[in-house]
Amino acid sequence: MDTSPKFAVIGGGSWATAIVKMLTENVESVNWYMRSIYAIEHIKKQEHNPNYLSSVEFETQKLKLSNDINETIQEADYLIFAIPSAFLKRELDNLQVPLEDKIIFSAIKGIVPESSLIVGEHFEEYYNIPYENIGVITGPCHAEEVALERLSYLTIACADEKKAEVLAKHLGSDYITCKITDDVTGTEYAAVLKNIYAIAAGIAHGLGYGDNFQSVLMSNAIREMKKFIKKVHKMKRNINDSAYLGDLLVTGYSVFSRNRMFGNMIGKGYTVKSAQMEMSMIAEGYYATESAYKINKVKRAKTPIINAVYAILYEGKNPKKVFKKLADKLD
Repeated sequence: MDTSPKFAVIGGGSWATAIVKMLTENVESVNWYMRSIYAIEHIKKQEHNPNYLSSVEFETQKLKLSNDINETIQEADYLIFAIPSAFLKRELDNLQVPLEDKIIFSAIKGIVPESSLIVGEHFEEYYNIPYENIGVITGPCHAEEVALERLSYLTIACADEKKAEVLAKHLGSDYITCKITDDVTGTEYAAVLKNIYAIAAGIAHGLGYGDNFQSVLMSNAIREMKKFIKKVHKMKRNINDSAYLGDLLVTGYSVFSRNRMFGNMIGKGYTVKSAQMEMSMIAEGYYATESAYKINKVKRAKTPIINAVYAILYEGKNPKKVFKKLADKLD
């Protein structure tokens, strides 16, 4: 009798595609849910995702594709969610299968707008998932480099170390190195916040600020992240570890960063709506900015960078004027 864990991936985007790629290199079968019937049929026939990371070729005999989320998760032990946080509730509203006996890992870098909670907290509060059955997959890692099989690093966070080890074993390869941590909340908040700081980096670039300013912005961002996370979840952690600082740097500087790209467009004069329409992918940092700003109204950490991005994206303030004031606050 096969006792190996069964995996289901929920989402059809770049991260979901990258995770399926990693899993299928280590397991015989992966359940994969995506909304698009067209994408499912294309993968079955052409062996690649037509919309994301199309260079990745799948062994389709290893995939159980479905646009029915209940069918996908029914027989799975480990559920990996990799859909934009803004759409999570809509997908979960279709659930009829109970989740209490599932082990849930989130690869979502955002806050659920309807609850203002990070994904792990949302599952714990609204779906009664035990804390030890909730985990996070974070970076520093871009899905695009996974597709290219460039050496990459993942952080697998879970209160239950054995569950983190199981997932690490099934995602790891000669080009994927996995590190385990028990800081579930801290790493998830870091994954959310780094997208906001990447938007800030993009705005700065779009406004014409150079590398010297970018370095000061990022060094201030990691300290701001430390203050914010300490307010929401105090525990011993080294903010300079790759899960925090490394993930921030790759998102703030990489050409693959959709949040930096979004910010760059804002800095160049695009409206929020026009920038969103121009991009083919979701910039999680846009939604995260509002949520983090509201959370910090209660927590009261010193967050001038988050405040600046919020003022530009949600209050319609002039990016040039906002960043001139922000520059005077940085050190």
